[in-house]
Amino acid sequence: MKRNAWKKLITANCEAAGTYRPYFDPVIETLAGILERRDDAQKFFKKSGGELIVTHTNKSGAKNLEQNPAIRLLNDLNRDALTYWRDLGLTPAGLKKIDEQAMKKKRKSALAEALKELGG
Repeated sequence: MKRNAWKKLITANCEAAGTYRPYFDPVIETLAGILERRDDAQKFFKKSGGELIVTHTNKSGAKNLEQNPAIRLLNDLNRDALTYWRDLGLTPAGLKKIDEQAMKKKRKSALAEALKELGG
């Protein structure tokens, strides 16, 4: 999926969860970029054979089995994306951690309003 499509999907999910705020747009843009790169890495992994373990030949010519670097990249991008999903309240734990008082507009107390009226 392309970045703009991810951005629309993430924004819609935030709106559905009740966590969307316009000032989150840069965070949503960053997450959309991570997810676009993850999709590209997934396509590359599949095109390259989809092997979890690959043979690597080092400088001295020795052959060693190692985890496919594409899998490491996918894991890193998924971990990074999860952090952003959580921060946007789009995981159960992330939604639970969001302080609803911080998300709502601050209301002025009746006492503060009365003192303001008295003061001028």
